[in-house]
Amino acid sequence: MPRFVTGKVTKLLQSRDGIYRVSVRVGRKSREATGFTAAGQPPKVGDMVVLNSTAVDMELGTGGQDFVLWNLERKDDGAATGGHVMKLRYTPWQLDTMVAEAPESPHHKALIDATSLEGMPVVVCGLHSQIAPAVAMLKHVDPDLRVAYLMTDGAALPIAHSDLVALLKDKGLIDATVTSGHAFGGDYESVNMHSGLMVASEVVGADVAVVSVGPGIVGTETALGHTGMEQGAALSAAGALGGRPIAALRVSFADKRERHQGVSHHSLTALRFGALSRSTVAVPDLEIERLTKVMEQLAESGVAEMHDLRIVDAWETKEVLAKFEIPVTTMGRSVDEDVEFFEAAGAAGLLATRFLYEVDEEE
Repeated sequence: MPRFVTGKVTKLLQSRDGIYRVSVRVGRKSREATGFTAAGQPPKVGDMVVLNSTAVDMELGTGGQDFVLWNLERKDDGAATGGHVMKLRYTPWQLDTMVAEAPESPHHKALIDATSLEGMPVVVCGLHSQIAPAVAMLKHVDPDLRVAYLMTDGAALPIAHSDLVALLKDKGLIDATVTSGHAFGGDYESVNMHSGLMVASEVVGADVAVVSVGPGIVGTETALGHTGMEQGAALSAAGALGGRPIAALRVSFADKRERHQGVSHHSLTALRFGALSRSTVAVPDLEIERLTKVMEQLAESGVAEMHDLRIVDAWETKEVLAKFEIPVTTMGRSVDEDVEFFEAAGAAGLLATRFLYEVDEEE
């Protein structure tokens, strides 16, 4: 069961669009807590608030923060969006959203019969941190490209929780965001992954869509019990809708866990068992021994037979991330500490530009 504690707000630590962080005195201890404006306005210093302290009390990594549940000083709070679709529905935290597809939305007409992406490249990542090198390489090649980020509901649900997305939008590397399923807070809301891709195409007018879960991926040390499986579903959706699905591999030679060395088992199982549409897998052009290992893993898992592999030289990824001043990390590791991870995602972004401009991807 969830655990709740009550305390007094002592300081506002941070506030930006959609999110705030406060210091809360609970008993004799001070705790930091995160709140989302979609669920209530930021409290004032001195307000008594109720926190969900479950993950912190359990010392968990995933969801390991306190969250503001309710401000006891405000008996009534919130305002209707005008939309009738509920996210987090049938829970005490359900909220009304104006999904782009709804009849009351100004975008409804554009989406009534929309079922084709008409060849739009869709870069699908397995980890949230991969979106940074992917969009950085897209904008490095062509700053005028219109890039949409579709966040699925496999991990964090509020997109405001992602400091990375906020940074990428501030730098103009993401032009618009779409949140699908029970994820919420994007520039546009959507009911599911398929319709979210159509929102990216028909409403945002994106040249390329980048898809991933939010921060907070889950793993269980089993073949299929991980959030990375959503990558396969997104690739299938992109292919079914007539897009060009491109898979960003999760590659690492710095991760100490055997199941994540070379190509992570998350990528292998998502591509083998989740991606039902034939997709293009962007393989970073690594030094020969490491590239050989990656290609062997893709062959032995059956991925090489099911999908098209394209080796892409993305060595510029590190320099491009530095150019845009994006201090991204993965599992606490910097670009210098795990460069192949970032090159793999950068390769997917670079491959998308080749598809857009009909460049021979083997060149």
